Amino acid sequence: MSSEKDHHVELHRGLKNRHIQMIALGGAIGTGLFYGSATTIQLVGPAIIVSYLLGGTAIFFIVRALGEMCVDQPVAGAFSYFAYKYLGDFPGFFSGWNYWFNYIAVSMAELTVVGVYINFWYPNVPQWVTALAFLVIITLINLINVEAFGEFEFWFALIKVVAILAMIAFGLVMIFFGLGEQGAVGFSNLWTHGGFLPNGVWGLLLSLVIVMFSFGGVELIGITAAEADDPKRSIPKAINQVVWRILIFYIGALTILMILYPWDQIGTSGSPFVEIFSAIGIPAAAHILNFVVLTAALSVYNSGIYSNGRMLHGLALQGNAPRFLTKVSRNGIPINGVFASSAVTLIAVILNFLVPGKVFLYLISIATIAGIFNWAMILVTQLRFRKVEAEKGREDQLQFKMPLYPISNYIALAFLAMVVVLMAYIPDMVYSLYIGPIWIIILYIGYKFLRRNPETKPPHRE
Repeated sequence: MSSEKDHHVELHRGLKNRHIQMIALGGAIGTGLFYGSATTIQLVGPAIIVSYLLGGTAIFFIVRALGEMCVDQPVAGAFSYFAYKYLGDFPGFFSGWNYWFNYIAVSMAELTVVGVYINFWYPNVPQWVTALAFLVIITLINLINVEAFGEFEFWFALIKVVAILAMIAFGLVMIFFGLGEQGAVGFSNLWTHGGFLPNGVWGLLLSLVIVMFSFGGVELIGITAAEADDPKRSIPKAINQVVWRILIFYIGALTILMILYPWDQIGTSGSPFVEIFSAIGIPAAAHILNFVVLTAALSVYNSGIYSNGRMLHGLALQGNAPRFLTKVSRNGIPINGVFASSAVTLIAVILNFLVPGKVFLYLISIATIAGIFNWAMILVTQLRFRKVEAEKGREDQLQFKMPLYPISNYIALAFLAMVVVLMAYIPDMVYSLYIGPIWIIILYIGYKFLRRNPETKPPHRE
């Protein structure tokens, strides 16, 4: 039933503080860490620790820029709304659709590796079958209500958190005391296989490209603002915790892996976390970790369906997407946005049927370039946001200011520009540099087409 009444039902503020905390955490711990880190390790060796430290610093500034705006104005559409309001019609249109495109690519990547993890237990199950099954299950979860999404994401993320902390503790025992007949591992793996930086500074720089894909999803916290029951308290708390999350969950976990096992013996056909514990003779740990990385991929896919549905809803409210996407179910779910996003993600199932084994790197290259567009737009929008608020005399009223503004914005923007340049030197990623400009042109054509329709004229901007 598609009536005017449907269009006026609003999203529900059903996400509690614990949901927001775990969504922020879960969005940043997924396939990039558990699966993509194998490729990063081949590029940089043990210095992957430094790669994540550098990338994490840039990400912190990006989420703080977003946080300043979201705490001041917790609205549907998040940075798409802010780009529209402070930069203009096309930046708002571009920002929203590009975020949707980004998370579609991320969702496809997550669905792709779900098949890899299931093959650890059931090698004969085709990856496309697994992808299709989980696409249907996660979509149904997202159609119940926002509390159901929040609850599933809470437990998905909690599994990841507990598992990584347990793995770090387990690894520390092996490093210092050994386990069973195996003596203490020590720290020599950090430097005895070609040195700490075996491929030099160039390897370190190239690794930043895949590292930045790993951080894709931290900006999801901005999407949750419209459905948080207390955004002025929960959003700052979640964003400020990004720093220690990066230190513990990324740098801590990867440091343990680099110490436990020679970096040059890690393959790229599965999760290095599972592979290492299998190789050192602890099959039970390998099975447990395979379950964990499976839930991690499903967690990020769950977040992807959630955020894509909300972004399409926000775009439609702005007049930047077809009007039918404004429809909200009685349970507060942007039902058409969720269905549309799931339908497009179905392409991942087709790709896994046609070219199994080659899909992941292609998808993360697309997601990385789209993610960089998103992050750059957030940084530029916040520069304008602060200027406008200062002109209104409201700058002192902002509760969650960007640290080191505006220097931090320019440092982060320069870092993102460097990552784009570096993508040209990675064969499997270079084609995304061609897709990026084509995507911008497609969006501009779509924007002009929509503006020709009087029904999709955007409402007046302040």
